[in-house]
Amino acid sequence: MPDTNDRNHVYLGVHVRGPVTVVHGRARTLLEPNDLVFCDPARRHLLRFGEDCQMIFFRVPRCLLGVTEPELDQVLGVPVRGGDGIGALASDFLTALAARAEFRRSTIGDRRARTAVHLLSVLVVELLEADTTDAADARYTAGHELLSRIHAHIEEHLMDPDLSPESIARAHHISVRYLQKLFQNDGSTVSQWVRQRRLESCRFELGRSTRKITMAAVAHRWGFSSPSHFSRTFRGAYGMSPTEWQALATSAFAPTTDDTQDRRRR
Repeated sequence: MPDTNDRNHVYLGVHVRGPVTVVHGRARTLLEPNDLVFCDPARRHLLRFGEDCQMIFFRVPRCLLGVTEPELDQVLGVPVRGGDGIGALASDFLTALAARAEFRRSTIGDRRARTAVHLLSVLVVELLEADTTDAADARYTAGHELLSRIHAHIEEHLMDPDLSPESIARAHHISVRYLQKLFQNDGSTVSQWVRQRRLESCRFELGRSTRKITMAAVAHRWGFSSPSHFSRTFRGAYGMSPTEWQALATSAFAPTTDDTQDRRRR
């Protein structure tokens, strides 16, 4: 169950079985299996549980969802059907993730977690935009859902050196021109998006690694053509070299003596 003292995270509940009612404003919605709902630990009364019910809860740092606190507040308690659209994609992915215990504390688990957070950020944006219903918005939503699936595909293949606009378009049965248009409408390009996600993955890996890791290994793992290209791109994006970032991050997040002793007592 969510921790009511946790103010830095939002919880995403995936309904499994049994009667669960979501109270949102004056509306009361009975959840169906695979439905989702964002929860605030401080407002647990908005979820009402019946006999023999089960939900899977995922704890997500609020800062990773890419929206403001007022925007996040708008989607808390809003039921999301898990049978179609991005809701189905997120529900299926999270359910599979929860079932695979071997993903925890592993490289592939980290990749899946990043994909999950990205899917949820897209879901939040869609919930914020759900009030628009005219034909133009319907076309936009269809394109947005396709773009969401493309983003998820890119996340799954970031380590593939052959990932390219051509391979992405082919996997989604669309033309490269239409693919580029989708990203252009979103204020980016395919190549820029792939490069940025690879850089963020590299930064995440370098920041959490407790062992010495070479820049060449990181560059190769995340699809950069060479360590020098990786270093130049990283510095251009973050204003420091990968080595400098690793030293800064590991020193900032290294456990203190008190932390170590506390873990030992547990």
